[in-house]
Amino acid sequence: MKTNKSYLKRLKVSKNGKVRGRATGQNHFNAKESRRSQLSKKRGVPFVMTNKSKARFLGI
Repeated sequence: MKTNKSYLKRLKVSKNGKVRGRATGQNHFNAKESRRSQLSKKRGVPFVMTNKSKARFLGI
C-alpha cells in the first residue's frame, strides 16, 4: 500500500517509531499569548496511532 504523503508531511516519525505532530491553536492570534505558551506550542506533541493506522498512512 502507498504512503499517504499529505498525512506524512504533517507528522514526524522518530527512529524509535514514535509519531509527533503539531500542537493545536498556533496558526494565528498568538501575539496576545504569554511567551511561555507560545514556546510550548512550538514543540511537537505525541500523536497516538494504532499500528494498523501507522501501516496504512505512514507505510511503517
